[in-house]
Amino acid sequence: MRAGRWSSTGGLSYGHVDVTAPVDRRTVVNVSETTITTPEGEMPTWIYHPSHDGPSPVVLYLMDAPSIRPALHEMASRLATAGYYVMLPYLFYRGGPFRQFGQSDEDMHARRELMDQLTPTNILGDCQAMLTHAAGDGAARYSADGDEQIGAVGFCMSGGLVISLARANPERVAAVASIHGAWLVRDTDDSPHLGLDTVSAEVYLGWADNDATAPPEEVPIMEKALTDAGVTYTLDFLTDAVHGYAPPHSDRYDREASELHWERVHSMFRRRLW
Repeated sequence: MRAGRWSSTGGLSYGHVDVTAPVDRRTVVNVSETTITTPEGEMPTWIYHPSHDGPSPVVLYLMDAPSIRPALHEMASRLATAGYYVMLPYLFYRGGPFRQFGQSDEDMHARRELMDQLTPTNILGDCQAMLTHAAGDGAARYSADGDEQIGAVGFCMSGGLVISLARANPERVAAVASIHGAWLVRDTDDSPHLGLDTVSAEVYLGWADNDATAPPEEVPIMEKALTDAGVTYTLDFLTDAVHGYAPPHSDRYDREASELHWERVHSMFRRRLW
């Protein structure tokens, strides 16, 4: 184990998985943009999947607060090359059409308002709409009345949302990853750390130290909730990476921490989705 990280697991031991990261793999996967109708509106969604050897297991790939940008497209494409049908939705659709955000005070304020519209409860309708779409696509290994298992990855604000998804859909959600997840412990009845007894998925958490959205004192609260519920999980606490470490092309990017999240996600998905 390298300096600057401690890990805890609930029920599993791990070997090393070597994962390399090209700059851009979008040319070797199929990518399309579609609009998915949810209970609350029209949600732009990008879909990546391999060009051969399908159908592929479905992975819901939920964006962070900076929204969809080239870095997330790169990451969705990279995951698809490993054999997955990756759905990348624009979760701010409740506030209007798709837009890209900069770093201005105005844009940061707009994102804050949009984040407030997204909750551990209303994300469930978004995810169900995506799965309904996947059930009608022959490239996806998913049917509405079948037993195919899916995975989900959530970054930042979406880290807790994928845990909520696993809690609400234990029969279909087999693996979820919260990457520098935010607001995992909330003062609401639908907080991601509550009611985990229904979870059958394996859970991975990449937790950055000095993260105002997920302070270190919340780690034992989340771990106790997972352990008491009998959830199989792994938590990497990263003392030398900051919130936002996974997506490339930003000042917060930490290659070693990011590659660790890829290693963990690939390993977990191989165990649970194949």
